[in-house]
Amino acid sequence: MAISQTQKNEIIEKYARHEGDTGSPEVQIAVLTADILALNDHLSVHKKDHHSYVGLMKKIGHRRNLLAYLRKTDVVRYRELIQSLGLRR
Repeated sequence: MAISQTQKNEIIEKYARHEGDTGSPEVQIAVLTADILALNDHLSVHKKDHHSYVGLMKKIGHRRNLLAYLRKTDVVRYRELIQSLGLRR
């Protein structure tokens, strides 16, 4: 269901702004996106897993808030991130 630690480390390496960066909005959004995609795959198989569905909704809300923060503070970084993650059309 959840992403593995190696996958998470690869995502952190790719989106980190500097060495050891795990808290920037880009990294957090990228990790949440990977979690959301994994949960979507899980829920497509296990349709009655309501606890995982609630967790998915919380992750989506958290990602939405982080995206709004990034859009408000730095539009260029926001646009680059959504393009690289393929979030919006």
